[in-house]
Amino acid sequence: MGRWSRLVADEFLAWLGCRDGLRWVDVGCGTGALTGAVAARCRPRQVVGVDPSAGFVGTARAHAPASACFVVGDGMSLPVRRAGCDVAVSGLVLNFLPVPGAAVAEAVRIVRPGGLVAAYVWDYAEGMEFLGRFWAAACSVDAAAAELDERRRFPMCDPERLRSMWTDTGLVDVDVVPLEVVTAFTGFADLWEPFLAGQGPAPGYVAALTPSARDRLRDTLRATVPTRPDGSIELTARAWAVRGRTVDAAR
Repeated sequence: MGRWSRLVADEFLAWLGCRDGLRWVDVGCGTGALTGAVAARCRPRQVVGVDPSAGFVGTARAHAPASACFVVGDGMSLPVRRAGCDVAVSGLVLNFLPVPGAAVAEAVRIVRPGGLVAAYVWDYAEGMEFLGRFWAAACSVDAAAAELDERRRFPMCDPERLRSMWTDTGLVDVDVVPLEVVTAFTGFADLWEPFLAGQGPAPGYVAALTPSARDRLRDTLRATVPTRPDGSIELTARAWAVRGRTVDAAR
């Protein structure tokens, strides 16, 4: 998913359209794709990535621009003072948090009055074409696969639920939009091999299969994806992005 997360991070920041010189916090920064994009294109006064994983923070530090800094911390209790930044963002994280609404409220705490709180999540229900095709193929050969399908496991990846989460925390001027990127594969092997990595719901499912079941899944998936004459495959991936502003007492 990493190569697509970098593409959607750029689309997200273009949509936000923030001015230069702001103080940013990236909540749940992971390996730093969004933090690095902020540092590269938004000319921030400061950008801090926060993640509970020391391993992810170490990777982010090694690969992000020198102007970005990273700390280990919990998105539910951020190591940032009240009103300590202008923009709090989160990329592809909310659906993995135990209480997403509480994490949004914590982001509101750290943003100054009139500042911006924004996030994006993959549209697992309808917008992730290559994952949808994977799980459809998996369910056709193994009914038990349905329990792991992200389309069922992450129902909050929905524009109205995101809008409600933002308004419920007191944010105003709330807006939700779809962001789409093309997921281009040079051939079927380029699509299939990441599913063999063992990390994440789909790769974890594949890793648990017997060799013969894995082959059946591979062949079923190969038969369903649209392939161009040169063997390449182009599908789409959609994320839902949401933004809102903290209440400015001066308004």
